Amino acid sequence: MPLRAPHLPTDTAAGVLSLGRCAKGWSGWVRGLAETPDLTISWHEMERRLLEMGFVEGARVELMHEGPIGRDPIAVRVDDITVALRRADADVVLVSAAE
Repeated sequence: MPLRAPHLPTDTAAGVLSLGRCAKGWSGWVRGLAETPDLTISWHEMERRLLEMGFVEGARVELMHEGPIGRDPIAVRVDDITVALRRADADVVLVSAAE
């Protein structure tokens, strides 16, 4: 089961940040999912969708592409697949950088 941290802010001191704040070319690992108040759907539905796409704790992620307007949407490689996400939805995914 993924780590769920309600309303967890970006914590760069611990090396954990939201995927939605990363730039093109960034790569790292999924550390968990954070419940955020800005969701357009219920938390449980968002969690289900992200898990189905492969955003599970320990999955390797790489931000492959950013949209031309407002850097949205983004294309993210999750292990062996590539998915498109809005940055607002990507804010739910907590990641840490590859070393």
